[in-house]
Amino acid sequence: MPARPRRRESGEAAKPKAPRKPRARHHVYVVELDDRVWNSSRFRRANPGYQLGKPFVYVGMTGLDPDIRFDKHKAGIQANSFVQEFGLRLLPALYEHHNPMPYDDARLMEVDLGIALRKAGYGVWQA
Repeated sequence: MPARPRRRESGEAAKPKAPRKPRARHHVYVVELDDRVWNSSRFRRANPGYQLGKPFVYVGMTGLDPDIRFDKHKAGIQANSFVQEFGLRLLPALYEHHNPMPYDDARLMEVDLGIALRKAGYGVWQA
């Protein structure tokens, strides 16, 4: 028979639990967009520093596998309109080395990655 756990005496403090480490299950992802996205004035206004010849991309964050999230965009499920209409493919070389990560880190990385790509001359859209 297993031993019973010892009961705490009144006034005896419980042992503090170690803080939980956030689980790394979120991903940032980058979708290449068709060149026709440049015809959108909203997209052009968001990218005044675009350098001719650089790709157009959408940067996002998800708790799903990036492939599944891309498929949902294309199917119109919680889709970004630019990805749904102009999304061509994922660009894993731009994001795979970051994944997976905890939610808060992914939120920050999504913004940082978009900023870095914009500085590199890419046309970037973020929701």
